[in-house]
Amino acid sequence: LTVLNAGRRYLKAEDLSGKVFVTSGLGGMSGAQAKAAVIAGCVGIIAEVDEAALLKRHKQGWLMEISNNLDHCIARLRDARKNKIALSLGYHGNVVDLWERLVYELDTTGDLLVDLGSDQTSCHNPFSGGYYPVQLGFEEAKQLLSTNPGKFRTLVQESLKRHVAAINRLADKGMFFWDYGNAFLLEAQRAGADVEKRGASKTEFRYPSYVQHIMG
Repeated sequence: LTVLNAGRRYLKAEDLSGKVFVTSGLGGMSGAQAKAAVIAGCVGIIAEVDEAALLKRHKQGWLMEISNNLDHCIARLRDARKNKIALSLGYHGNVVDLWERLVYELDTTGDLLVDLGSDQTSCHNPFSGGYYPVQLGFEEAKQLLSTNPGKFRTLVQESLKRHVAAINRLADKGMFFWDYGNAFLLEAQRAGADVEKRGASKTEFRYPSYVQHIMG
């Protein structure tokens, strides 16, 4: 319902075939995103750093394909988008790399390859394993979290700034992004990312929350 209503509200579209939804997280709170994308008829690319979560969703049949190669992900995205094939593709990697690759595609080809975007990392708990920084691999990041939590926190905040910068670039070209109620925008703001709404109070963000704007 969230994906369908986002399409209705932001894209003015009842039919999401050929539309692309990019997000992250395939854990307990976010695991249904892949299935939702296919039910809605769109192309869903979901990034997940934890291979165990990816394999679990794939085994359950909630995730159609898995890849750790961004070239392959972009090729599959382009094909499914062009042919209006419903697809759920799990990218085994950091969502920041995925967002930045989409910016690269925009800059080099002029193609905006994503229509809808969100985030379901556990940003309500960003410094204890809810969000993993793009600068490190999953296992390396887990080790740093246990040995140097202060450094881990700094890397998470740097990662959040990169994360938002890529989203902002795509949103400026027409991609619609929303907050999924996971404190992503709040933690990005605390990290110094550019998420404040222009001309509004500091408690207002440039992107809406799904609660008020989509489900409401």
